[in-house]
Parts: sequence; structure tokens; C-alpha cells
Amino acid sequence: MSLIEAVLLGIIQGLTEFLPVSSSGHLELVKSLLGIEATSGVTFTVVVHGATVLSTIVVFHRDIFDLIKGVLQFRWNDTADYVVKILISAIPVVTIGLLFREEIESLFSNNVLLVGCMLLVTGGLLAFTYCAPHEGKEVGKSKAFLIGIAQAFAVLPGISRSGSTIAVALLLGVDKKKATRFSFLMALIPIVGANAKDILDGGLASSSVSTISLLFGFFAAFISGVLACRWMIAIVNHGKLIHFAYYCGIVGLGSIAAHFIFL
Repeated sequence: MSLIEAVLLGIIQGLTEFLPVSSSGHLELVKSLLGIEATSGVTFTVVVHGATVLSTIVVFHRDIFDLIKGVLQFRWNDTADYVVKILISAIPVVTIGLLFREEIESLFSNNVLLVGCMLLVTGGLLAFTYCAPHEGKEVGKSKAFLIGIAQAFAVLPGISRSGSTIAVALLLGVDKKKATRFSFLMALIPIVGANAKDILDGGLASSSVSTISLLFGFFAAFISGVLACRWMIAIVNHGKLIHFAYYCGIVGLGSIAAHFIFL
């Protein structure tokens, strides 16, 4: 992986991790376009995901600090209740990740057709938010679990994690700001957990990617991630997810067409 490819993939990861267009799907498409071997990007994927975790922490540092502070009080309060909801939301994706890890990883093999189809699903889900009820509800425990199921489906390349979780929250009547906040905070557990497992399994031990490429990719993902995260908050608050539905539809159809024409 060259330095330019690392920076490009880092920027794409940072932007698409938070924008509702599927980071995994876009990385698969770009890797296929550039001819990057799927097996050469394991270490790089761990690094850039770490960068997007750091982006989330930077943007939501006050919220995270308040959650930690509330939990350390060792008594039941609103903060502890919120943390429990986040833990509940992680149950579906953690379960699927543990039981079907190898099957999921097999899907990340420059599968342009699958990415295209799943982008259409993401686009359709985003389009439905145009008709979402504006009830301004809180994220309850049952809603947290349903949003968590949406996050579990996002293990498929082309299904946007932020897009699916925010869309489901909005369709359940959750307030826009609360839906966005919960979506980004709930992502920390599965992303950090997956990265930790990759590292423990030796994901960083044997890398074909140079250290300088990893560093540039990390910073590219981090900077673009911070910008995209803040941008996404504004987008949801102004109710403009429908534009991303069009985008996912166009890219999805283009990917499907490319599969049958060029592959």
C-alpha cells in the first residue's frame, strides 16, 4: 500500500464512518478500484478504526467524561441508566461478531456486487426517515436494543452503521439530537472491542503496510473523522438525510452495474 493510497483510504474511512454512506462499503469499492489485496489491509483497518474512535472521543469528550464521572459515583442515576442502554445496544453486534466472525470477514473480499446491493438497502432506510414521526422521545431500553439490532446489520459492507442506527432511532420517534448522540456513543464499544481483538490476535504483528503509511492513514482518518462527525450532527438536526439516500442509491446502482460490466 503506497503513501497516497493510505491517505486516500484514511480520508474515506474518516468521512464515511460518520456520514450515513457505509465506511466498509466505500473502502471495499476503493480497494477494488485500486487493486489493493484484501489481506494486506488488516493492519491498516485496525489503525484507521482506532483513528475514528479517537475522533468520536474528541467530538463527544464532554459526554464521555460525564458518563464516566456518573458511573464512578457508584449509585443509580440517569448517567448509569444511559450507560446500561449503551451496553444493551451492544448485545446484538457483539453476539454476531463472536458467533459469525469468520463468515463476516469472508464478505470483505472486494465484493462489489454485495456492497452495491447493501448500499441500496442503506439508501432505502435513509429515505424512510423522511416520513419519521417527530415525537422527540428518549432512547429507552427497548429502543436501545432495536437500534442495536440495526448496528448488528451494519457488519455487512454497504450497510451504514451511523445511517442505520440513526434512521431506526428516528423511525422510533427519538429526538434528532438524542438519536445522533446515542448512535455515536454506542459505536465505541463494538469498534474498540473489535480493534482490541484484532490486536490480541496479532493483527499488528505481521504488517505489509509501512509504518509511515500507517501514520499518514491514521491522521487522515482522524482529521476527516472529526470534521465528518460534526458535519453529521448538523445534517441530522436539519433533517437532510434524504440527500444521502439519493447518493447511496446512485453509488449502489453504479456498483452493481460495474460488477456485471467490468468484473
